[in-house]
Amino acid sequence: MPHLGLVTIVVADYDEAIAFYVDALGFELREDTRLSAEKRWVVVAPPGARETAVLLAKAATAGQDARVGDQTGGRVGWFMRTETFDADHERLRAAGVVFEEAPRDEPYGRVAVFRDLYGNRWDLIEPSGH
Repeated sequence: MPHLGLVTIVVADYDEAIAFYVDALGFELREDTRLSAEKRWVVVAPPGARETAVLLAKAATAGQDARVGDQTGGRVGWFMRTETFDADHERLRAAGVVFEEAPRDEPYGRVAVFRDLYGNRWDLIEPSGH
């Protein structure tokens, strides 16, 4: 198994999630296939990503609804890696992405935590040495 193919984020609505991930974060819509009247297979990924992508899965049960926006118990669950931190940070802010903090330098790199449209926490991170 050479790589992780997909990670799932449970969302409240397919179209609003696509709009956020594509328009605000700048991801590409890789697939949007209707599977039934209620279910779609929606895959987004950063431009040029060759391995891991994100499956946007609409909550289908009360238990899944309760997890939308808090899939990791309040921890940062996803890490968006960049080699142009300042430019990407500014582009995301201009697109309406809400950052919880100002950028900070850590031993592992430059980082700032932001939330997706449902409240899931992400790191924008430029690893040290870039």
